[in-house]
Amino acid sequence: MKKQILLIHTGGTISMHVEENGAVVPDEVNPLTKEREKLEQFAHITEIDAFNLPSPHMTPEHMLTLRKIIEEQLKKAAYDGIVITHGTDTLEETAYFLDLTIHTDIPIILTGAMRSSNEIGSDGIYNLVAAIRVASEEKAHGLGVLVVMNDEIHAAANVTKTSTSNVATFQSPQYGPIGLITNKNIHFHHSPVLREFAEVHDFKKRVALLKTYAGMEADIVEAIRLAKYDGLVIEGFGQGNVPPSIVPSIQKLLDDGIPVVIVSRCFNGIAQGVYGYVGGGKMLEDLGAIYTNGINGQKARLKLLVALNEQNPKISIAEFFYRN
Repeated sequence: MKKQILLIHTGGTISMHVEENGAVVPDEVNPLTKEREKLEQFAHITEIDAFNLPSPHMTPEHMLTLRKIIEEQLKKAAYDGIVITHGTDTLEETAYFLDLTIHTDIPIILTGAMRSSNEIGSDGIYNLVAAIRVASEEKAHGLGVLVVMNDEIHAAANVTKTSTSNVATFQSPQYGPIGLITNKNIHFHHSPVLREFAEVHDFKKRVALLKTYAGMEADIVEAIRLAKYDGLVIEGFGQGNVPPSIVPSIQKLLDDGIPVVIVSRCFNGIAQGVYGYVGGGKMLEDLGAIYTNGINGQKARLKLLVALNEQNPKISIAEFFYRN
């Protein structure tokens, strides 16, 4: 029996075309809606157009709306899986947000394309079919939100876009894909160790993200404090170190009760408080900065945003990150 799959479109390259002048632009009518016959070979499809946005236009508010659409649809019908088409620039962020905020065991798969619908070698329909196959797979239940691209299956927490244009752009540095897709089968070879859930209804608090660089000056961190952000994520050097010039401004944020989360700007390894010099991770940890590992800066920002806006939190923000 064919599975019941909810297909939600949000826009992105997968629903765009190339004009004669070379510009890639959104289609007035999503070209994917013309491919229903192909998709119905693999599952019964219920299709919804949520947005038609280039992915740089995606915001946490859009992500929250998407989550609400999913929850409403799950109340109306018994779906076996959900597939979301999305632009690739912020796909990993939407996937991680949904992974943190949707409490369900049915597969939720995000997919997209690196080549628009009328380009030679367009990968949109191929990736969409693969995503529908994974969403229909019993072994995908309970694994959280997944990203399916280029015959690979990745966990939302680990996957990131690594190339500006290559179709193999989505990778999970240090961890690798959790599964592979062939013409005949869906192969899972490991699964996420930890799944988390947080209840968020709106975003009243704001979180900023900064990346460290040699010679970084304190005024940029001070501007975050003066703009009254509610949290800050810093991509530090190496294991999570920062230039000494910004330490006093970090101290002011912490003294004001503003959480500061440190991740590494490196692709691999673990951010942790090791070095005791000024700006070293051990010093920052002693000041009260929170260290986390396994997620990059943009995902740590989303996680802190979720933590600060969570309804009736059961654990502290520090615990929320230490469990990562």
